[in-house]
Amino acid sequence: MIYLNLFLTFLKIGALTFGGGYAMIPLIQDEVLGWGWMELEEIINFIAVCESTPGPIAINMATFVGYSQGGIFGAVCATLGVVLPSFVIILLIVSLIHNLLKFAGVRSFLDSLKPVVVGLILGTAITVFLQVVFAFTNVKESVISFDYKALIIFTIIAVSSAVYKKLTKKSVSAILLIVISAILGIIFYGVLV
Repeated sequence: MIYLNLFLTFLKIGALTFGGGYAMIPLIQDEVLGWGWMELEEIINFIAVCESTPGPIAINMATFVGYSQGGIFGAVCATLGVVLPSFVIILLIVSLIHNLLKFAGVRSFLDSLKPVVVGLILGTAITVFLQVVFAFTNVKESVISFDYKALIIFTIIAVSSAVYKKLTKKSVSAILLIVISAILGIIFYGVLV
């Protein structure tokens, strides 16, 4: 039964989300918490792992959640569920509708989705930031702790990135930022415990 639940849950997420993997994170979080498959802190850690591994974040999340709940077959079911809607839609668009974007209604629909996607991504970023730095999980929770180590790492990465961009007129490689963050995490959470 868990395999069917994983497949159907991620099929729903894949079918109802526009805007890519980051826009899926709030839906994945709601579904995973709703099913009781994980705690919020585990989801936040999974997001960090998914950011650090190759591949689209939504597929990585589906695979990790599926594996945590049902092993390898659970990972396959969740991954297949999240990928199948996009695959079918793209296949239909490519094979049946060659000039879809020439229709004003289609363009209007896609344009109307842009602010929603930005809102979902921004909401996810704020949620992750509040959880990591302040251990803030919801509005009803009155106890808020402060993780100064996370804030220091965030500040180092943000300032370094901004200074590098200002001096070189180029963005810092995301891979380099992930490696620096990992090293700082090891130093702050491993060595300086």
